[in-house]
Amino acid sequence: MGESMQACNDLVSKFEAVVANPVIDKSKIYYTGVDLGTACVVLVVMNSEYEPVAGAYEYSDVVKDGMIVDYFGAITLVKKLKKKLEDLLDTELVYSSTAIPPDTESLDGGAIKNVIQSAGFEITSILDEPTAANNVLNIKNGAIVDIGGGTTGISILNNGKVVKVSDEATGGTHLTLTIAGAMSTSFEDAELYKRNTDNHKELLPILKPVIEKISTIITTQVAGYDVKDLYLVGGTACLGGIEKIIEKKTGITTHKPVNPMFVTPLGIAKSCTNEVID
Repeated sequence: MGESMQACNDLVSKFEAVVANPVIDKSKIYYTGVDLGTACVVLVVMNSEYEPVAGAYEYSDVVKDGMIVDYFGAITLVKKLKKKLEDLLDTELVYSSTAIPPDTESLDGGAIKNVIQSAGFEITSILDEPTAANNVLNIKNGAIVDIGGGTTGISILNNGKVVKVSDEATGGTHLTLTIAGAMSTSFEDAELYKRNTDNHKELLPILKPVIEKISTIITTQVAGYDVKDLYLVGGTACLGGIEKIIEKKTGITTHKPVNPMFVTPLGIAKSCTNEVID
């Protein structure tokens, strides 16, 4: 378990490094992962050896609760990030994978696929987000908890196989609304305040009731399963101290990577191939 978390942290650290300084050595093929998150859109580029070589991300509001609400805006943003990375690497990025929240394929899988294709990519796979995260975490037993902007997705694994997935409303948006109310400020200003890690210690007591609600969702979803470890991913999991509240409330040992926001996008990129799906 320790080794898999260390490998995850190493990969995340490598990605953070290439976001700042892309590896411009030519690769015979590039694999891209596109994560259309509620709060942030992330693109990860890997070389033929599935090593991170470049990445870009931008906070946006083109997705709400896992659903695209600004179709044109989403296409424009993915195109913009794609071109930025193509210019940096002096290549054309052709192949991409993407992911959707668990149990939402019938609702929005087609829309997300259309956005990626309209931005100029060939789609090679569409995963559910916790499964994508486990491409990086590589856990055999436990629950991956993806706390996104609008929802919390939970994937329970037993002997390396997913035995249950769920997705429930409550995530970063609810934390931001709580901050906005407590500070009598706008949603936008509250969101910016939340992103600043210097403010996390101050915000934690304010946000504790919402985090405890997320913890109750986790407890309910894992009931009846032998879950001894939780693994937090997703942008909202970046909140300093969130893992301690969740561990205390659920009574389950809780692990958090160095930067939970990048685990799922990296896992998406690792699933990319050069075999296009219909």
